Amino acid sequence: MPDFPSSEAHLVLADGTVLSGAGFGHRGAAMGEVVFNTAMTGYQEVLTDPSYEGQLVAFAYPELGNTGVNADDQEASMPHARGVIARQLAPCPSNWRSQGSLESWMRDHQIVGILGVDTRALIRHLRDRGAMNGVICTKGSRPITLLDELRAAPSMEGYDLASCVSTTKSYRWTDTCRVDFDRRLQAKPSRPFQVVAIDFGIKRAILDRLVAHGCEVTVLPMNSDIATVRSHKPDGVFLSNGPGDPAAVTKGIALAKALLEEKDLPMFGICLGHQILGLALGGSTFKLAYGHRGLNHPCGITGQVEITSQNHGFALDSHSLMSDQIDITHFNLNDQTVAAIAHRSKPVFSVQYHPEASPGPHDADHHFSRFVALMSDCRRGGG
Repeated sequence: MPDFPSSEAHLVLADGTVLSGAGFGHRGAAMGEVVFNTAMTGYQEVLTDPSYEGQLVAFAYPELGNTGVNADDQEASMPHARGVIARQLAPCPSNWRSQGSLESWMRDHQIVGILGVDTRALIRHLRDRGAMNGVICTKGSRPITLLDELRAAPSMEGYDLASCVSTTKSYRWTDTCRVDFDRRLQAKPSRPFQVVAIDFGIKRAILDRLVAHGCEVTVLPMNSDIATVRSHKPDGVFLSNGPGDPAAVTKGIALAKALLEEKDLPMFGICLGHQILGLALGGSTFKLAYGHRGLNHPCGITGQVEITSQNHGFALDSHSLMSDQIDITHFNLNDQTVAAIAHRSKPVFSVQYHPEASPGPHDADHHFSRFVALMSDCRRGGG
């Protein structure tokens, strides 16, 4: 293994690959699963998305920081990605919404970064070898020492990270959209739909879209039981996105199974929530080689294609889903993995991608309308 001067920053991968560059943001060391995101925009949303808990994110777009940072683009109260890998950093952010620079924001939140890395070569390497653990170090440690530390780190497979990011107490979310130039649907039903959201690592943008579609949302911890959910008398239940291996979220799977026994209770899952719902229905999941993380993933099945935002490292096994109960309504058209499912006899469905995100098109926002329509039907049916 090559060694480098201690003044340089290093990215060391679990397979022994070493890349050198310059440190930015917080000076220190950060260890996690190295993944890549192909989006051209949205770096602040990525870094604050709880689904990136425990990960070092390599950005395919060659320059970060162009538009600075602002409070409205936070998907959580604090960042969840552990580190940033970039080709270069914009020296002067320029955007009418900017409230500061990316680097100063990273220093404030103690996020370690490395720049000057050939991110194209790194991403090709991860596509060939798969996502793997790595460490960014900007404090002078030798790469061979870092590799020894990496070998003791746990794999993402079998790791319940949702319990690390879920809320510890319930709260209400009734805020209107934080972004005042978002002109998508702002529904005002005569009586708001009461939705319970199970928090496996929920994004604020999802809560915003539920509210925009006429819902009042109560967010519950992931370890809530069925009695607690019932006590809120929900019109529907939402299973949120989140990080880690879905098969390890045993309490969430057990709750989803119990919810499926409720009569005519609409349920909607996104990302990890989609996988947990599939597991509760008897399916199984597997780890993708390098995951889907970006803004331009085509999904569909019948000739109608949605361009979607995605962020996940696991997927449902299509062969494990019981065809007499479940319809696969969407496939990821890049690799034919399951992108959405629906129950044939219950008002229950889920999507692997993120319909709340708006990567240019709003192709998938209709899934929120579908959830509301199911709740409306059940409300009418119940008198």
